[in-house]
Amino acid sequence: MLYPMMGLQLCITSSYSRSVPSMQSHRRPGQCGACGALTIQFMWGWSRLHCIYGVVGRNPFHSGTSVMPRWHCLSSGNLGQEFFQMYRAAAPPVFMPAGQPVGDHSVKGAQVPYPGAVNAGQNYVTSGSAVYQNGQIPQTMTLQSGTVCGQIAGQQAFPSQFTSTVEMNNGRTPVMTMNGGTHLFPNPPNNFLNDIRQNSDILSNISPTDSQLISPKVPIPSIMTATLMPASVGVAPSTQTFSGNISTISSTGTFPHMLPSSHPLPQVTPSTEIMPPMPPIGIISSPNPSITQRYFGTSTHNTAPGIGGEAASKHPRFGGPTGLGSSPKSAANSGPQMPIPPQMPGAYNSPPSGSLGLPSVPGALPVNYGTSGTGMAGPSMHGEIIGSPAAGLYQQKPRLDPNLMPSVVQVIEEDRSTKSGTFPTGYPTAEHPPLTSTEFIAQDQGICSPKFMRSTLYVAPASSDMLKNSQIPFAVAVTPFARLLSNEMRPPIVDLGELGPIRCHRCKAYMCPFMEFQDGGRRFKCPFCFASTAVDDSYFAHLDHTGRRTDIQHRPEQYLGSYELVATKPYCKNGLKPKEPAFIFMLDVSYSAVQCGLVSVFCRNIRNLLNNLPKEVGQVKSSLRIGFATYDQTIHFYNLKSHIGQPEMLVVGDVNDVFVPLVDGFLVTLEEADVVLNSLLCEIEKIFGDTRITETMLGPVIQAGLDALKCADRAGKLFIFHTNLPLLDAPGKLKNRDDRKLLGTDKEKTVLQPHIDFYSKLGEECVKAGCAVDLFLFPNSFVDVASLSPVCSLTGGSIYKYQYFETQKDSERFLADLSHDISREIVFDVMIRVRTSTGLRPTGFFGSFFMDNSTDLEMGVIDCDKAVHVEIRHDDKLPEGSAHLQTAVLFTSCSGQRRLRIHNLALAVSSDYNQLYRVADLDCLTSFLFKQAEYLLRDKSPKEMREAVNARCAQMLATYREKCSEQAPLGQLILPECLKLLPLFANCIIKNDALSGGNDMTVDDRAYLMHLTPSLKTEDALTLLYPTVFPISDLIFEQWAAEITLPVCIRASYDNLSPEKAYIIFNGIMMFLWIGLKVPQDWVQDVFNSNSVTHLNVENHIVPERDNARSRAVRYVIDRVNMNSLRHMKLFIIRQQDALEAWMKKFLVEDRTLNMLSYVDYLCNIHREIRSLLN
Repeated sequence: MLYPMMGLQLCITSSYSRSVPSMQSHRRPGQCGACGALTIQFMWGWSRLHCIYGVVGRNPFHSGTSVMPRWHCLSSGNLGQEFFQMYRAAAPPVFMPAGQPVGDHSVKGAQVPYPGAVNAGQNYVTSGSAVYQNGQIPQTMTLQSGTVCGQIAGQQAFPSQFTSTVEMNNGRTPVMTMNGGTHLFPNPPNNFLNDIRQNSDILSNISPTDSQLISPKVPIPSIMTATLMPASVGVAPSTQTFSGNISTISSTGTFPHMLPSSHPLPQVTPSTEIMPPMPPIGIISSPNPSITQRYFGTSTHNTAPGIGGEAASKHPRFGGPTGLGSSPKSAANSGPQMPIPPQMPGAYNSPPSGSLGLPSVPGALPVNYGTSGTGMAGPSMHGEIIGSPAAGLYQQKPRLDPNLMPSVVQVIEEDRSTKSGTFPTGYPTAEHPPLTSTEFIAQDQGICSPKFMRSTLYVAPASSDMLKNSQIPFAVAVTPFARLLSNEMRPPIVDLGELGPIRCHRCKAYMCPFMEFQDGGRRFKCPFCFASTAVDDSYFAHLDHTGRRTDIQHRPEQYLGSYELVATKPYCKNGLKPKEPAFIFMLDVSYSAVQCGLVSVFCRNIRNLLNNLPKEVGQVKSSLRIGFATYDQTIHFYNLKSHIGQPEMLVVGDVNDVFVPLVDGFLVTLEEADVVLNSLLCEIEKIFGDTRITETMLGPVIQAGLDALKCADRAGKLFIFHTNLPLLDAPGKLKNRDDRKLLGTDKEKTVLQPHIDFYSKLGEECVKAGCAVDLFLFPNSFVDVASLSPVCSLTGGSIYKYQYFETQKDSERFLADLSHDISREIVFDVMIRVRTSTGLRPTGFFGSFFMDNSTDLEMGVIDCDKAVHVEIRHDDKLPEGSAHLQTAVLFTSCSGQRRLRIHNLALAVSSDYNQLYRVADLDCLTSFLFKQAEYLLRDKSPKEMREAVNARCAQMLATYREKCSEQAPLGQLILPECLKLLPLFANCIIKNDALSGGNDMTVDDRAYLMHLTPSLKTEDALTLLYPTVFPISDLIFEQWAAEITLPVCIRASYDNLSPEKAYIIFNGIMMFLWIGLKVPQDWVQDVFNSNSVTHLNVENHIVPERDNARSRAVRYVIDRVNMNSLRHMKLFIIRQQDALEAWMKKFLVEDRTLNMLSYVDYLCNIHREIRSLLN
């Protein structure tokens, strides 16, 4: 804050007025008639403006040419000092623009003597002209003038021990401080006048500076020293020390000398409710502290007139960034700062150069502009409301700043900061879980971890009408073998011996914590169908005084939401216990496979990868069997028995009627094969190294692998490595039907659906035998993924695709995918059933599986990366209390043991729409809508699919608007807190290449993405829809460091990419390293050993291994991201303005792309649809 006694020139305005509802606010710039100070003049009833600019010793009330009746000078006298002391200084001062004459001095620079003191939402220019953004300024760095060296409440500048944003901002009210900013004051005193509150909005177009009214809980920051450099030659610099240690203000009582004594503050009784008019735009505190509200309107808004030229240069903060409303993390890492939001319904247009503006922090919520202010009492409704401003004098073309819209980055960071750590799952009903992007440890309290089963709603609608009206899908995402953290408890294995699983005799639900024991423990009541079942004598136990069994601590099935049961013979095929499953590797050895390097890479690396075969917890060695075969126009089986000394090859030439030439010796353990396996792999390279066979087959190869598993009476998985379209005259032969021009049209189904049903029937046969198929494709041309994919989709398998495979570029990616596929947790011969309470039933199933009836999902395998979504509907109205869902998975483990895994979920039942929307889970809902849209494309046109997604999104929000916030004006878009990102994700679904890819991609690529979508886990689906973007050029990785922390992400928009930085952009399939043209030369030298960005060779798309901190950091981040991704991503290195940049921009999903709307445009579209529905 600038002190009057320093002689520095700074003009601010403060005001109070009586409320005159019939009068409109008019704002225009003016100058003090006595001293020429620049100010903002306004009229609202009657007002008073204070000018600090006056001459010392002058009469405090100026007269003459001033355009307002009376301005009060605070440059001298006790009034100014007392006015200042009313506010506690919470940060160091703001400085004038460099070179501006102010008496004898100009402020040239300042030193920040403590780290983190700078405003996290600002950009700074150091004395060396280097630009530091978002508060990333080194300690003791000298700053040029014109920057803010201070903190704004709620931003990252506060040390970690300071009060959190939520604690500070509840009930906050904007008031004006001496230096012209509108600031937040929690718990305003009772005598803080309504009309003062009301008119503090008139000053909100002056950007906030360094002072801040904050909670008394927040400690005062450190002292700051500023050096005032002389404006003229020969004048010695002086040093001023500014301290923030101003006395604390009471939250109640009067404020002496706030206004001239001739106009004392009228008193307001403590019981008086101060309720200003509905603000035209801004964030309004909801009666529910967990929900915020935002207004987004349809009319235009009057903006402050521009101030240009010399007048503009006199204001210390023209166009400076603001941090109001930003969160501690998102504001600090939201990318480059944007100008004030452009004009659109409910927003503001960027003012002309030099005009007073209200810039925003990317990722933050919209800040007040001409409103009653943040924290004022709002309407009795919930949600994000984006409101329509009143019509004014300055009409401009409607536009919106996308950085003011709800931000994925901000939501993720806020959730991580509040919900990471231990998450109790809840009892008797489930708690709303953290986001899938938040790392947490689930504590099972009788309800399964959300990592296993996650619902779109954490309150079950009481009736079908309620669910139909809301249009929110009621579904669960089931990932029964989800990957857990190392310190997370795995579901325990329960063995009840010959008794077998305990189940309800009517609905067959398995024992769970919600079974109620009765009759002294002799019977239990089922929570699903309410039937009473007798307890077997061998399972009987007495009840204690609370009604619980006395042996409950020894019965995990009675107190845990997730557990496993050892299955008895009735659960096994043919009543026989299964054998250990097997992996069979079948390698294409045709000409193209040899020439591209596939055969060589496979044979030289597969032996090491087999050391990581999956095994049970506690097992030393894997029990899985392995087998090898190769093929071209014939199929070659290999005997791996160790006693034969060297491998034997048996050839099957009749591809129209394949058979398995050997059973004993084909499927063996790794230890048995170890003697001859290395020899076999070497021989394969030699035998087929000179092959000239070009035509291959695929159908007979899969059939031969399936028959081998059947003969051995084992479940298993086939790993098939294939290169070309199967053109050989054999079962499964395909033809070239590549026609990318059809993509995106109503005729695209002709190339995206299977050409023949051979592979679908073969997939069904595989499922019945407990066999899955994984296809690793290495094509140089069309291979018809659409026709081949059913054999993988129906069996629970996967497809991996490496177009134009090159050993140097793609070997690492291929081997990483193969290693993960071999080693990840997996189970075999799977059947899944979801049971629900009476009144509910599962009706829709989305995933990779085969269904032979209406209830059971069958698949050859399921692993930790696969999920299914199950839609739930009503059969009847639900009784009060809770609704129950149970997922039972019957499977064969890696050791050959037949088991059941049980997951239980209980949801409260409610008929309150507010409750329904308050606990909606957007992560699960988005992934469900994504998969549902993919299924729609199988029968509908792309246009119909898009219309369906749009309609459902609009209906969900319209129902919320109608049922939960009917008091708000019709022209306002109101977004529920939990669903405020729904329009963004709906737009991402529509724009995703899996659903809307056009002729700019190949038919195989589109079919590959469509195959991938149904089985995605929720977190993988969200990453595919909204790519992750974060800067990487500031990272270093020293040799002594164990790891580095990844930067906070930025929004997926090209406007947020700074030319001075490099960024990683990825969606789980593709990864880009984008390098700005102005990235520091030393970074380019360290990472790529190149003199400049323009000379950088990016054709190989490889980050070389160099021994320095920056190179290590880049490679570490790429490796770390790949470790947690769906696939090992192909890296593309792209310089700013490269030809490939246009393709990369498709992944920046908040921007407009060809024929697709931007986030802002889509939001406006949805707003129109909602208004149409409401009308």
